[in-house]
Amino acid sequence: MKIQAQSAIVTGAGSGLGEATARELAQLGASVALFDLNLVSAARVAAEINAQGGKAIACQCDVTDSQSLQAAIDQAAAALGPARILMSIAGIGAAKRIIARDGSPAPLEDFVRVVNVNLIGTYNAARLFAAACAKLDPMEDGERGVMVFTASVAAFDGQVGQQAYSASKSGVVGMTLPMARDLAQHGIRVCSIAPGLFATPLMKTLPEGIQASLAASIPFPARLGKPDEFAQLACHIVTNTHLNGEVIRLDGALRMAPR
Repeated sequence: MKIQAQSAIVTGAGSGLGEATARELAQLGASVALFDLNLVSAARVAAEINAQGGKAIACQCDVTDSQSLQAAIDQAAAALGPARILMSIAGIGAAKRIIARDGSPAPLEDFVRVVNVNLIGTYNAARLFAAACAKLDPMEDGERGVMVFTASVAAFDGQVGQQAYSASKSGVVGMTLPMARDLAQHGIRVCSIAPGLFATPLMKTLPEGIQASLAASIPFPARLGKPDEFAQLACHIVTNTHLNGEVIRLDGALRMAPR
């Protein structure tokens, strides 16, 4: 699929990997709807894209809420046309041991919240996007659209305390192939990216010494990943029609230690 002149949706577009991906799509000629729970952040990014000659709108959206998500999809379609590209990047992290130092069990609601956003939110965006995309006319090779999900290396080698995060990202990995097979009849491709350690705003809140130590654990290049590198891979998946049902690690050969 050629990105030029397509309409795209990016969830979690107000910062980090989502922001970088929205900017890359716009630079490649797509009209981009930036979905984020934080409308101020999404609006800032959209305004900067528009100021640089791109076309973008910001939509406040909770990916776990079907009504909120459908309203944002409808808003985006009205402003930019029906989307053929979905970049599902919205997500949250959490680290909590199953048994606390005082011997009490971890709160179940913490686990539920992470799974709701990372896994159910991804599925929610996928199902609503796919239903709309399947109604569009097919393009070259019979393709109608493409979805790129965000997993994590934690899906494969999660660390101590990452049960909720790893489970949610493993779920994203696990549904990639069956969803690609499910939507093949509609000409909609599905892939996931499993990033390692990236220089996102969340990472930058850590002390510099910890960031340097994490970067040094990456075999090569021995630095944190750049959000632009994630964005470039996400956009390549869009343009390479034979990529389907695949999960791609983007981690500099990193394998996470237990802690």
